Amino acid sequence: MIVTVTMNPAIDKTVDIESLERGGLNRISHVELDAGGKGINVSKTISALGGKSIATGFIAGNSGKVIQGVMNDWGIENDFIEVSGETRTNTKVFEKSGELTELNEPGPVAAEEDVKALLEKLEGYANEETLFVLAGSIPRGVEKDIYRQIIELVHKKGAKVLLDADGELFTKALEAGPDIIKPNRVELEQYAGMDYVASEQELLQVADKLMEKGIETVAVSMGKSGSIFLKKNYKVRCPGLKVKAHSTVGAGDAMVAALSYSWDQRMADEDMVKMCMAVSAGAVTTIGTKPPSREVVDTLISQVVIEEIA
Repeated sequence: MIVTVTMNPAIDKTVDIESLERGGLNRISHVELDAGGKGINVSKTISALGGKSIATGFIAGNSGKVIQGVMNDWGIENDFIEVSGETRTNTKVFEKSGELTELNEPGPVAAEEDVKALLEKLEGYANEETLFVLAGSIPRGVEKDIYRQIIELVHKKGAKVLLDADGELFTKALEAGPDIIKPNRVELEQYAGMDYVASEQELLQVADKLMEKGIETVAVSMGKSGSIFLKKNYKVRCPGLKVKAHSTVGAGDAMVAALSYSWDQRMADEDMVKMCMAVSAGAVTTIGTKPPSREVVDTLISQVVIEEIA
């Protein structure tokens, strides 16, 4: 069972323009609205792959009801906690050149009793057959160690955790030893205190040190350069697949979904890697934060090249 936790979901509004004119008039050629937030995107992608998950977290106001409605329309089981305020809207401005500008609202405030209710809900789902996906930002009112708290809580009941976060959320969560992590290049550089573009070898060294903390799987996405995957006795790199990209929004969430789906299906390491590369590449070909179809993913799987790392 996969449980995705989105503490700060959003309505994702993606607009297409020719080029962004700061301080001037910008005419929009296309608008796409999606129910979003990292965990929400993960659940949608798992569904598109033919898998199942339970989506939970916080929703608020009319926008929250829209997200819940989208989950119902997708046939995705959901169990959200309603909080006061209004779920945020995130605007993504996509230029013809490929440049992306994101304008993210802060979202509602979660009260102490809301956090307590969520922890109790997650504990109820936790068992040895459960993978929790902790992904994305947190709303105001929630402590930065919330992911660490959740990991410690569900680990006591034998559950596994996939972490996709950055900054202080990521660092504090590592103290509890998540089972799977998916940082991107920038997030790993920030974690290691690198104020420059690290080489692949440097990223591997940081990833190796994370493995020493007891993490079972480390997947590092590097955009067009591809990705690296590390497990105890398995270390590989994959060049990025050549696809016609519309937007890179959601590619990281797609890989998290593929990691989760692969875990749930008990896939072999090589099949897991191929799934991750195909799903993330397929995601950049879609409009907004929509997941790729299973047909597109199956086509791309045959194009994945896996190279062993000595």
